[in-house]
Amino acid sequence: MKHIKGRERVIIENVYPEIDCGKFPIKRVTGERVKVTADIFADGHNEIRTVLLNRKKGKKKWVETPMKHLSNDRWEAEFTVAETGWHEYTIKGWVDHFASWQKGFKLKYEANQEIDIELRIGANMMQQATKLASPKNKKNLDNWITFINDVEDNPAAAAALVLSEEVGNVMYNCADHSDSSVYEQILHVEVERKRALFSSWYEVFPRSTSSVPGKHGTFRDVENIIPLVAEMGFDILYFPPIHPIGNSFRKGKDNSPIAKQGEPGSPWAIGNIEGGHKAIHPELGTLEDFRKVVSKASEYGLEIALDLAYQCSQDHPYVKEHPQWFNWRPDGTVQYAENPPKKYQDVLPMNFENDDWQAMWNELKSIVDFWIEQGVYVFRVDNPHTKSFVFWDWMIREVKKAHPDVIFLAEAFTRNKVMARLGKAGFTQSYTYFTWRNSSEEFIRYLNELTRTELREYYRPNFWPNTPDILPVSLQHKNEPAFIARLIMAATMSSNYGIYGPVFELCLNEPHPLREEYIDNEKYEIKHWDWKTMTRMRKLIALVNKIRKENPALQTTWNISFAETQNDQLLCYGKTDDDKQNRIFVVVNMDSEFTQGSWIKVPLDMLGLSANRTFEMFDMLTGNRYLWNGEWNYVELNPMVFPAHIFRIEQ
Repeated sequence: MKHIKGRERVIIENVYPEIDCGKFPIKRVTGERVKVTADIFADGHNEIRTVLLNRKKGKKKWVETPMKHLSNDRWEAEFTVAETGWHEYTIKGWVDHFASWQKGFKLKYEANQEIDIELRIGANMMQQATKLASPKNKKNLDNWITFINDVEDNPAAAAALVLSEEVGNVMYNCADHSDSSVYEQILHVEVERKRALFSSWYEVFPRSTSSVPGKHGTFRDVENIIPLVAEMGFDILYFPPIHPIGNSFRKGKDNSPIAKQGEPGSPWAIGNIEGGHKAIHPELGTLEDFRKVVSKASEYGLEIALDLAYQCSQDHPYVKEHPQWFNWRPDGTVQYAENPPKKYQDVLPMNFENDDWQAMWNELKSIVDFWIEQGVYVFRVDNPHTKSFVFWDWMIREVKKAHPDVIFLAEAFTRNKVMARLGKAGFTQSYTYFTWRNSSEEFIRYLNELTRTELREYYRPNFWPNTPDILPVSLQHKNEPAFIARLIMAATMSSNYGIYGPVFELCLNEPHPLREEYIDNEKYEIKHWDWKTMTRMRKLIALVNKIRKENPALQTTWNISFAETQNDQLLCYGKTDDDKQNRIFVVVNMDSEFTQGSWIKVPLDMLGLSANRTFEMFDMLTGNRYLWNGEWNYVELNPMVFPAHIFRIEQ
């Protein structure tokens, strides 16, 4: 008789992680673990067995991992993913009749009840198991059956045999799974390369890299700053759009609606007669020059990230070639971008509801394909929340089928649920609200939301203290210690972080009088920076990035645990690697003006430390060493000396 579902007895419910009933994958990088829990039970009092199944998508054979019972019918197991691409997992459970028999037999034997018949039942079950046994296990089973039948006058010996771990293991391996229950969903894991989880970004405008004041920078100038960026320890060098800039409605200095003669316009107003998203601004150089930048960056351990902005200037070739991709007003003009009362006359949004959407989708994907051909595998995506979610579901999936190493960073400062949905769509990393969190309470609540809820499974944060669009209140008119504190928090709380430079390391802090952004914003003008001077901040950035690379505990976001303090001006948290061999404890004075001190409670359990033990705190920022004892220890930080500790704990 074929397997009948009515014979299944094991129930599998509340599987975690499972995103939207299995519609979306969870995310991991190679070497990360996937811990799976579920409610698993059966009717009656039988013993059940459950296994976690996993495999690389496309393979037939499942890898089985026995699940461990926690409590209250909750079970747990984990597996490690070793290859990029999509993996699958699910759960199987069945009634273990032999283990159930063993449990009952043990109780009867210990109660001195008659066990002759029980032994015969056990022997019969072993006999049935020989049908599914390997040759070695069949030989063992035959020997054990003979032994049971030959020692009727020695029940103690028979009982010791049938209750042994060896017999239980063999019978487990020979179990008949024809009536097992398999969870109704095959769930998925998208496994990406390690840089998806651990990266440090440096944003720079290529046009502002010239060593000559007033001169437009070129890719050859960019090559000159690559050693400096590498020396600071970054691994991703990110460029705002490098394409031709529109002439119509070009924005002038400080976002003026009228550009003066010679003003370069915003790089995000993409396209003119010289080309669009697959062209390079002629003053930057040629496509060959760009490839040389990519090559030189690679020599220094850097990847180039490009801005992917699906929008056009009014002069973009798409406007004439595909007018149906845009919205047109009754007066015959094309609809530009607006966020009332703000107007972006130099930028046209694309209409994702047009009837020619399939051709538009294919063309937009071809932009990514083109730059991949030039050696670019990292994209910072501008305003993805203003484009169709369904488009992102398709585009990112299609790109990653051919190029699983591609990284997409979502620049979406918008509503929580919208940002989360973009993570589900496949964005590798996401900008966050870190920029606007200011108090200890806000940071603790936000980091717990990112790392202790379902978000952890699909939304990888990337912390940025500043961007060309944002000079937050935390940095406005602030001193160097404020910048140092923000740097250390971004780089140690999140394993992905970035800065907009050299503005950040120069501690520029004057805001626009009407907006939360820099005055004389670089988006609208070419700047001249002193790239040669090695400032204190540049040295500190290099040290922080070195510390990150040398300490595995700082290479993941998910392991943070906050410490109790008696002063909310001190933010304290610990991190450890999976094996609790690398233990990090960070203390930051969030008051950039005054000394703050407090007794703090170290989360010893999370860090794998014993109570009432003395341990050495090595400050990797200063080289100083301190002896701490037990949970409670006193810390005091003068921001004018240094506003933070990054301790490595050594017992």
